[in-house]
Amino acid sequence: MSFEDYLNVRLPALLRYATVLACDPHLAEDIVQEVLAKAQPRWERISAMDVPEAYVKRMIVNELTSWRRKRAARVVPMSLSALDTVSGARDDPSAEVAERDAMIRRIAALPVKQRIVVALRFYEGLSDQEIADLLGCRPVTVRSHASRALATLRQNLPSRTAPV
Repeated sequence: MSFEDYLNVRLPALLRYATVLACDPHLAEDIVQEVLAKAQPRWERISAMDVPEAYVKRMIVNELTSWRRKRAARVVPMSLSALDTVSGARDDPSAEVAERDAMIRRIAALPVKQRIVVALRFYEGLSDQEIADLLGCRPVTVRSHASRALATLRQNLPSRTAPV
């Protein structure tokens, strides 16, 4: 399969994948663009592999991790309340949409490795071993990231009172 054929078939899926990992569609586009620019000159070797898709996804994870490291000193993250102010009030009355949006914001606030583990486990449905292979670590490290991420997410959930 040529590089152009691969892009025609897999580009939307790669963008969705990167968006889930980055929690930012604009950053995801930048990450995928960088990865594809690096992959194109090596495409013959990559496409000859058993699973070129896995290789490209690993490149996306690595690029996201290094992207965050390189820019961490220059970027000052906005607080969630500032994001609410910038984006304005939600007009959608659906409680489900509001809950989903709030959860995405909570996930986006996680450290990069924890967010990647959550996305790979719950969006991609990968096992601990598969995630460890992608991240270049041991499965116990994946479980540790997942545990910490889930504990943080549980801690930040709003308390629900039972209706009387």
